[in-house]
Amino acid sequence: MKQKLALSLAAMLLPLSAAAADEPAKEPRALGVESSIVFPSDATIRNWQADRDRGIWIEGRRGEWFYGSFAGLCRDIDFAQAIAVDARGAGRLDRFAAILVRGERCPLTSFVTSAPPPTREERKAAREAEKAAQN
Repeated sequence: MKQKLALSLAAMLLPLSAAAADEPAKEPRALGVESSIVFPSDATIRNWQADRDRGIWIEGRRGEWFYGSFAGLCRDIDFAQAIAVDARGAGRLDRFAAILVRGERCPLTSFVTSAPPPTREERKAAREAEKAAQN
């Protein structure tokens, strides 16, 4: 009886997996394209990481990454534990929004699709390459 049940389940799942194999591969998303996150909140922003005081990487709900460039310097973002989004009533995080950090308003000039932020090792290698280029 158990054998028949297992075979019946396997027979039912086989067409599903074959159909999934026939689906076309998903296209990788284009990077550097102006974008937005609608209704930015805890539910739509999973994570964020500062790019020193020049910009910010923000991870969306589905694991996609975005990069926002600041109009000027955003001094405290590199040490902040929390941020807020000032969308000025538009209801979305885009290049017209601002990031609030410790009472400071940091307006964005662009908000584009991006790859994930670099790892510590990648940042360290970039700094060393930058120092070598200066010498």
